[in-house]
Amino acid sequence: MDKNPEINLNDNLEYFQNEFKKNVPSLVLCSNSFHKIEFLNKIIISEKNPIIFVDMDLLYSGYIESKMIEQKENLMIFRPNKLDWKERLSDIICKISEKEFLIIIDSFNGIYNLFDDLESARFVNSCLMLLSALGKQSDCSIVVTGMAKKNDSFEWILSPGGKHIMKLSETNVYYLKKIENNLTIRIIDNDQNKSKEQNQAI
Repeated sequence: MDKNPEINLNDNLEYFQNEFKKNVPSLVLCSNSFHKIEFLNKIIISEKNPIIFVDMDLLYSGYIESKMIEQKENLMIFRPNKLDWKERLSDIICKISEKEFLIIIDSFNGIYNLFDDLESARFVNSCLMLLSALGKQSDCSIVVTGMAKKNDSFEWILSPGGKHIMKLSETNVYYLKKIENNLTIRIIDNDQNKSKEQNQAI
């Protein structure tokens, strides 16, 4: 019997919000940028706590600037670059040390585009782990997104580019897609050598 029955996002959003809070950080992969934005916007609209949105690919910011999405009053958007990354990270750490936040980092692809060498990627990985450790102390949720697909070896890689996704310990990994009018999430086993996957629908 499937231990993860299909769940409709509109009816059970609180369930996933609790899952994200229990599993810090949570990594949500997707192959369609529109579905990713739709998912993030649903999460943001329903969130009561203040939100920090680290916009690495500027897609969500573009929707707000074009007035296609209305910016919530409790939403703070950070657009870090390679030069001010440490400063922006320090700002975020100061804020989450004071109160509970939902932190969204959108996306892994943007991080890789910004920090294109291996040492920089490791540095960003360390930053995410630091945020996660501090976030847990303040009951923060951290959701990291990424545009991804499976390669011929059935490993999840960033798309486009084909780079392997940075390993994050203690991370729940989800795959997001849309079936008809419903967003669906598949829980991906962190061990990519295992073929067994669990399915959940939102």
